[in-house]
Amino acid sequence: MTESTHETPKQIAEAISPFTVIYRSEWAQLADGMRAPLTESEIAHFRGINDPLDLSEVEEVYVPLSRLINQYAIAAREMHNRTRTFLGHTEAEKTPFVIGIAGSVAVGKSTVARVLRDLLARWPETPKVDLVTTDGFLYSNAELEKRGIADRKGFPESYNRRALLRFVSQVKAGVPEVKAPVYSHLHYDILPGEFVTIQQPDILIVEGINVLQPPSIKHPLAVSDLFDFSIYVDARTNDIHTWFLERFLRLRQGAFSDPDSYFKDFAKLDEETAIKTANEFWYAINEPNILQNIKPTRARASLILRKEADHRVQKVFLRKL
Repeated sequence: MTESTHETPKQIAEAISPFTVIYRSEWAQLADGMRAPLTESEIAHFRGINDPLDLSEVEEVYVPLSRLINQYAIAAREMHNRTRTFLGHTEAEKTPFVIGIAGSVAVGKSTVARVLRDLLARWPETPKVDLVTTDGFLYSNAELEKRGIADRKGFPESYNRRALLRFVSQVKAGVPEVKAPVYSHLHYDILPGEFVTIQQPDILIVEGINVLQPPSIKHPLAVSDLFDFSIYVDARTNDIHTWFLERFLRLRQGAFSDPDSYFKDFAKLDEETAIKTANEFWYAINEPNILQNIKPTRARASLILRKEADHRVQKVFLRKL
C-alpha cells in the first residue's frame, strides 16, 4: 500500500496552471555567463518615467529573457525551413519572428519593449529588430469624436484593428517595406502623413495595452494570432494606480509644460488639483479598461513578468510547452 501525498493548495494550483513559476533568484541564475552589453547611459535612455530600471534589473531579468526569446526565434526559423523543404519550396523566404508586449498604462511595458529591442539585436541570429507601438493605430481624435467614443480612447474599440492586422500580416508575409502610422504623445493624436517604415526585420516587437485581445465574432482573426511569442507585464492594480499618479505628477512638471502639449493646461494645476484630476482619469478610464479588457488577456501570454510595488520583476511565469 503506497503512502498518500498531501499537496498544499499552492502546489495543486501550480500543478494545474499552464505556467511554470520562476522566482527572480532562480531566473537570474539563467544569466550566468551572459553579461548585459548595455552601459548605464544606454539604460538611462531606455528608462521610462518613474521606472527604476538599472543594470541589475537588466542583467538579472532581461538578459536571460532576451536569450530565451532568441532561442524561440531560432527554433521558429528552423521550423519554417523544415516546412518549406517538406512542401518542396526551394525559394528563399524570410519570415520575421513577431513578439507582442501587453500590459496596463504606467506598468512599464514600453521600457520592457525598448530594452528587449536592443538586447535581441545583439544576438548574432537576430541582428535586425524593429519596434512598433499600437498607439499609431488608434483612430484620430476627430474619428473618435465622430464615433462617439472619445472618452474611451485606449479601449479595444478605439483602435483600427483592421489596419493593425494588415500591417502585422504584411510584415510577417515578408513584404519588403511596410508602413505604420505615427502617434504623438505631445499632441495626443495621430500625425497625418507621418509613418515609420519597417523593412523585413528578423524580429518585430508590437507593444500596446490591448495587443493580446482574443478573436471575436466581429473580429474572427486577432493580431495576437500572428504572434510567435507574447509577454504580459503584470502588477497589482493598486500599484499601477500609484505609478500612474506618480507619472502624472512628473509629466505635469515636464512634458505637460511644453506650450505645444495637448495637456499644457495641466501644468498649471497645483498638486492637490493635479492628483484629483489624475484620479478622475484613472477611475473613469484606466481602471475600467484594465479590469474589463487588459488583465483578462494576461493568461493568453507566453510569458508574464510580475512586478512588485518597487517596480522590479520578482516572478516570471513561463507557459509550459
